[in-house]
Amino acid sequence: MEQSGQDSWRQESKWMVLVLSLSLIFGEASGQIIYSISEEIKEGTAVGNIAKDLGIDPSILQARGFRIVSGSTEPLFQVNRNDGILYVNRNIDREEICQRTSACLINLKTVLENPLEIHYVAVEVLDVNDHSPSFPEDNKRIEISESTLPGTRFQLHAALDPDGGLNSVQQYKLSANNHFRLEVKDRGKDGKVPILQLQSPLDREASRSHKLLLTALDGGKPPKSGSMDIFIDVLDVNDNAPVFTKDVYAADIHENAPIGTIVIRVNATDMDDGLNGDVSYSFGNVNSKVRELFNVDLITGEITVKGQLDYELDDSYEIDIQASDSGAFPFRTDKSVSVNIKDINDNAPVIEVTSLSNTISENARPGTTVALLSITDLDSGVNGKVLSFVKGDVPFTITPSIQDNMYTVVTKAQLDREHTSIYDVTVIAKDAGEPALATEKTLRVIVSDVNDNRPQFSLRQYNFYVTENNPAGVSVFSVIASDHDEGDNAFISYHILRDAYANTVTSFLNVNSESGDILALKSFDFETLKTFQFQVVATDSGTPSLSSNVTVNVFILDQNDNAPVILYPVSSNGSAEGVEEIPRNVNAGHLVTKVRAYDADIGYNGWLLFSLQEVTDHSLFGLDRYTGQIRTLRSFTETDEAQHKLVILVKDNGNVSLSATATVIVKVVEPKEAFAASDVKSATADEEDNNVTFYLMITLGSVSTLFLISIIVLIAMQCSKSTDYTSKYLQEPNYDGTLCHSIQYRSGEKRYMLVGPRMSVGSTIVPGSHANTLMLPDRRTAGEKPAPVCIVAG
Repeated sequence: MEQSGQDSWRQESKWMVLVLSLSLIFGEASGQIIYSISEEIKEGTAVGNIAKDLGIDPSILQARGFRIVSGSTEPLFQVNRNDGILYVNRNIDREEICQRTSACLINLKTVLENPLEIHYVAVEVLDVNDHSPSFPEDNKRIEISESTLPGTRFQLHAALDPDGGLNSVQQYKLSANNHFRLEVKDRGKDGKVPILQLQSPLDREASRSHKLLLTALDGGKPPKSGSMDIFIDVLDVNDNAPVFTKDVYAADIHENAPIGTIVIRVNATDMDDGLNGDVSYSFGNVNSKVRELFNVDLITGEITVKGQLDYELDDSYEIDIQASDSGAFPFRTDKSVSVNIKDINDNAPVIEVTSLSNTISENARPGTTVALLSITDLDSGVNGKVLSFVKGDVPFTITPSIQDNMYTVVTKAQLDREHTSIYDVTVIAKDAGEPALATEKTLRVIVSDVNDNRPQFSLRQYNFYVTENNPAGVSVFSVIASDHDEGDNAFISYHILRDAYANTVTSFLNVNSESGDILALKSFDFETLKTFQFQVVATDSGTPSLSSNVTVNVFILDQNDNAPVILYPVSSNGSAEGVEEIPRNVNAGHLVTKVRAYDADIGYNGWLLFSLQEVTDHSLFGLDRYTGQIRTLRSFTETDEAQHKLVILVKDNGNVSLSATATVIVKVVEPKEAFAASDVKSATADEEDNNVTFYLMITLGSVSTLFLISIIVLIAMQCSKSTDYTSKYLQEPNYDGTLCHSIQYRSGEKRYMLVGPRMSVGSTIVPGSHANTLMLPDRRTAGEKPAPVCIVAG
């Protein structure tokens, strides 16, 4: 027995290999690979080598995520990623999968990632004869009147066999008898139906009953069979059978119709009287599915809905209704009722994400594929037609693929991560039914950064004010830039742009490459350098890197770091000493001499005041604190001494004032001696004055040139800032003997005066700084004219 089973298995294996080979050759010829297997084969059985048949290198299957796309249930097949062999994953029952279909074809969708590839493979499940035919009943009792004419047919219940094709019920056999023969009617998808036909009249007196054996055989090799006992009871005469009022009964009903809905009503009449003409209705030869879905009223013949109708499972039913009278020996008439199920829009589209690239570069070209979707609708007609689109104003769209029900989500515009870094792309699938049903699927797409933004400084131009004598090596100011990119693309480093001018100015500076802090490597001197300009470059760390630069203007602010310098009197050895001779007969107010001095600072730091620190007789001489002029306060008397010593203190007006002293010896002589000495002194003084005047001219010319350059730069800067400054530069004419200048300007409703020494007319006026500024009352609103002010800047 075991040897016989093994031989049978070998024969089936050889037959399966032959069918598989023929199917594979036919599938490749038609453009798709088709494998064939038998149902009920063992789990793990190899079906075919997909990688080999598709021409795919098995070594890349693991890396590219080779797989079969399956639904939520456990898949029937799996693929080995190491060698590409398709194998059976679980038990395959053809009757469960394909039910009543003649050809059982399972379509598989295989996917390769990076790049995305999709291949379609079909597996045909071949039926094996694993079921025997069976009848709904073990025995059937039929009552037949003895007056029944030969040729009368009695439809019997068909045998059921879940197998398909040749393995289903192919023939019926009836046991040998003298009165009946068997006819078989082919009902298409409902199979073959046995019909018992009376060949010769029955004689109740000869035999009250007959027993027949009906056998159903399938087409397997060897065939399997099932049998049913038929008991024939011979009745007395009831010679009229019910007759249906219509030749054809047909009805349409919507799927999902409520239970109890009337489908159709059949009607039959019987010409007999009494119980022999009382007609009742029942199901004839129908399968179990019809009995689950429909019910027939015994009295009225109304066929009603009993279960849930679903167009997607079956769109039509043939229902055999049997009309039977109530005679002692009832007649039965069968009528087939056709019920067509009409589709309604009861299935929303289904969106399945086959593949998703959830990260995409912002420089991806329009048309770049983001996801592959499968969108299906189980409804038919317009109810199954699907319109798919992307919701909202996003740079993505959905396009159909060459494969049915396959769609791709692609970019439709250029992406910008700095504008939007994450997109929730909502795909909507909407059918054309009434009312329409829709399904949404949201895909999250992350936009990755590329280096497409240059660093941007916080200001278009930086202006910094630095006090002179700043400590070397300390940060004096800083610049800052930002980059809209992220990661290394936004990591900024700073450096100073070195050019030909760098050797003299920017060599004094250094910038922290990470923070943008700028350090002064040496102290600045206002008297040497008042303003300078340089550029800082900010560079990101992207590949390739991007950069931008900004101009930095630096203004040096003055400090009181220069003491006054005595210009006159100056002795031959360089000390601030001088001798003045005046006649004794001079009157009060006579100009003895004038002390001249200057201060390299400006503003209050260079505003010089003169005072008498030491004097022989306070009643004789007076000193103008602003001009440095020494004059007599009264006439000389005979008792006054002939020689007087005056020590003049010259100091500036800085917070910490600096000073210098000059000594003047005044000799009182008789008028004749004064005239003689005056001639000699004039000659000497002329020579000295000529030398001093020459140096003063050179100094004033240089300083004036620097001053004009500074004024031009200042005007250009003020114009670029669009600040409402109305400037007037007024030179005060009454600084008798003192090197002094003033600048007046207006800002809004206020007037300001900047004062400084003529030796420093090249000083830079720093907007916003009032260290060297006096605020004057507005003459337009004040009735008083302010007293003239002369400030000697140093």
